[in-house]
Amino acid sequence: MSRVLLVIDQPSDWAPYYPSERVITFADYLQLPARQQRTRVINLCAGYDYRSEGYYCSLLAEARGHRVLPSVRTLNDLALPQLYRLQLGSVLPALGRLRTPEEGAAELVVKSFFGQCEDPLLQPLARLLFDRFPCPILEIHLTWDGSWQIADLRLCSHRELDDAGETRFAEALDRFSNQVWRPRQKSESSRYDLAILVNPEEALPPSDQAALKKFANAGRELGFSVELITPADYLRLPEFDALFIRETTAIDHHTYRFAKKAEAEGLVVLDDPTSILRCTNKIYLADLFAHHRVPAPRTRILRRGDNDGLAAAVAELGLPMVIKIPDGSFSRGVVKVKTAEELQERAGELFAESSLLLAQEFLYTEFDWRIGVLDNRPLYACRYYMAKNHWQIYNHDRKKNSSGSFTTLPTFEVPRAVLQAALKATRPIGNGFYGVDVKESAGRAYVIEVNDNPSIDSGVEDKYLGGELYRLVMEEFLRRLDVRRSGHGSARTTARPVS
Repeated sequence: MSRVLLVIDQPSDWAPYYPSERVITFADYLQLPARQQRTRVINLCAGYDYRSEGYYCSLLAEARGHRVLPSVRTLNDLALPQLYRLQLGSVLPALGRLRTPEEGAAELVVKSFFGQCEDPLLQPLARLLFDRFPCPILEIHLTWDGSWQIADLRLCSHRELDDAGETRFAEALDRFSNQVWRPRQKSESSRYDLAILVNPEEALPPSDQAALKKFANAGRELGFSVELITPADYLRLPEFDALFIRETTAIDHHTYRFAKKAEAEGLVVLDDPTSILRCTNKIYLADLFAHHRVPAPRTRILRRGDNDGLAAAVAELGLPMVIKIPDGSFSRGVVKVKTAEELQERAGELFAESSLLLAQEFLYTEFDWRIGVLDNRPLYACRYYMAKNHWQIYNHDRKKNSSGSFTTLPTFEVPRAVLQAALKATRPIGNGFYGVDVKESAGRAYVIEVNDNPSIDSGVEDKYLGGELYRLVMEEFLRRLDVRRSGHGSARTTARPVS
């Protein structure tokens, strides 16, 4: 179980608050043994300037392997406006929702305590800033010039607070330390803590509830303490040893931030941020396939405003053709055009979302292969059939989403060309968990795309392997964690073949 330490400058700093054995001075923290595992530090020193005791508190905590808030990165980012302003893009929508100020009220200063503030209208902004710059107290300076702008961000000390501020700080600290870093019930026999990220509000999640339960049960059988977490649990990641993302991923999205933070905290994570970065953009995949000679449909990149490029695509790829936005998922943002006029019209619609599009020759098949690949080994195989009276697996044109049927079979029954193409496509991406979409035509295989975070639904992808599919995924987490603990880098252990 992790312990939480509150580090202050001197005992008198804590006089307004209840005594706690978790509160220690920086001098005491210096005397702690360097190797104390699973310790969380909330740095409440009075100053965080470079070379101050507050700065060294965070620096030493990181050197000792402790999870600390604020981190040295946060201290450095907030020290210079030119650094933190580079990271404010995600908070702009929250600023835009703030109300217009009254006459003459062109400035606003608000304090955020662990991402919480008194004004409900400012709470979304405070939370977003806390996700970007986690720290105990952040003073936010806003100015109005036709729209609200962040004029300044400043780290504050609890010493500066008045009585009302001290009360809000104490309440926020108690909530944060006991809920975000709350002790979790865990069997003493558990070897590792595994978090499975899910989003209850997602319409088409990569795993249904039954599959999630099977993943959790398989993990517990292998000695994991398993917990389903949601996007609200971002700051709890340091509690865990591994993260399994079971929410549809995207770059400008919290799933990518979860993967990045998990990797930075030293967790084993599937899928890792590099795999997400590479798989979620079809432009990248097209160039990667071309460079590594992965068999794929003829492809051309279209650029907004380049009408000659549209004409060249028709000449090269023929009609009908398929055009795609680079980061669509579940067949969204993918359209088939039959004429040059339709190409102009539909490309114009998609260019409103992206400056580049991907054009591919249209290959008709009754089904697409999906080959599940884990650590560069085939795991499962499915044939996904096209939705009724549609050319894709998913049909989003109707009021209710629909999809075609499927067949699940052992990987040894997959045509050799399909299996080889799938493995050739994943090797340059990484050693994560991928779903490779392949079309088979006239005995040849064509890789359409590689998906990180592939679908695993109960009764579909597990139709052949059953519970073994979930166990194999959990065994890979266990193998990687054991390797990391032993200090042998990425050395492989002997694994049984998957059929």
